[in-house]
Amino acid sequence: MTHEGTAGVEPVAGTPLSAALAATADDRIVFDLTGIEERYQSLLRELPGVAVRFAMKACPVDEVLARLAGAGAGVDAASVPEMEQALRAGVPIGRVHYGNTVKSDRNIADAHRLGIRDFATDSLEDVAAIAEHAPGARVFCRLSTDTRGALWELSGKYGCSTADAVTILETARKLGLVPSGLSVHVGSQQMAPEAWRDAFERLADVLAALDRRGIALDHINLGGGLPVPGYLDKHGRPLDPPIDKLFAVIREGMAHLHTIGGHHLGFVVEPGRYLVAGQGAIRAHVSRLSARRGPDGRRQYWLYLSCGKFNGLYEMDELQYPLVFPTHGGPGTRHVPAVVAGPTCDSDDAYSHQDGLVQVPEALASGDPVWVLSCGAYAISYTTQGFNGFGPLPYTCIDGGATGGSAKAGGG
Repeated sequence: MTHEGTAGVEPVAGTPLSAALAATADDRIVFDLTGIEERYQSLLRELPGVAVRFAMKACPVDEVLARLAGAGAGVDAASVPEMEQALRAGVPIGRVHYGNTVKSDRNIADAHRLGIRDFATDSLEDVAAIAEHAPGARVFCRLSTDTRGALWELSGKYGCSTADAVTILETARKLGLVPSGLSVHVGSQQMAPEAWRDAFERLADVLAALDRRGIALDHINLGGGLPVPGYLDKHGRPLDPPIDKLFAVIREGMAHLHTIGGHHLGFVVEPGRYLVAGQGAIRAHVSRLSARRGPDGRRQYWLYLSCGKFNGLYEMDELQYPLVFPTHGGPGTRHVPAVVAGPTCDSDDAYSHQDGLVQVPEALASGDPVWVLSCGAYAISYTTQGFNGFGPLPYTCIDGGATGGSAKAGGG
């Protein structure tokens, strides 16, 4: 299957992001802070009253954290360094929670010393450690869920059964902790409404069981997983999430849980990709467009870019980022089907070789610019410090079309 290299250009054409890409002469990722805040506000309109804790692993950029904090968001942090960065960026301590169920005694104690009072958990061993090293803390228990329908199924490593959750929160109360909530995560880029329905059913079962034991929780954390348009799957097919239906299912589920947990029950969401994916794009360049014959004798085109899996496009094993070639196009432009690959000497640094070919201009030359769209999520965090000598991309933030701050190395 092949597709046009300019697929997905519509969301960026004529925007401050496209203007910033056009004005950039060297490789870098550009984030649109205004666009990120607009996504945050649109989420609040879809889910009124929900508290947002940005999953900062998706985009650990100080300017992004500061903009979201200024708009009222908090942070879902998975480590003490993430907490420290969030606090430096201006996120209030009361809006930061420790969302990782995997943590050592030292991690817990260090977080508690910082002032963190909300901890995720999913085991009796972890609850006992929290009670010892963060006495009096609030804990919310993560349930395992069915993550089928997600592009990345997050199952196995995190989450417990409904029966275990009841035991864990009862134990937390006995150990002097505050059993404050439940959490779920339906998988990353979750496309199936049924996954959310299943999660709400499990939440309802635990809420009812806890109510019978005299435990009244104050919040439900719905995790992340909200999908975004603008991607293609690894075969080149557009991913078109039924976002309106997903939000309707979530609102219905929240209303049902209110009937069990009472009107004191609050809700939290932990979006990452949803807020930043479409608000970040990379200006890269063509290393080479080449053609060579394989062992089967067939000729195949390869488009090598200056960035790839190890410096900005980590998720290229499961999806294709839309590409724009700003110096090529128009009537009569001849295209050829190519495998898109990064610059490193690693065979994993490429789109699918068999059925993920991309239509690219045949006249591409080394040094030609290419815009990689919909890559605002994980382009900074999923990167190496210089695999094969190819370092992280610097980044620039724009605000309403103006450049915000100086260029910084990726992640810094």
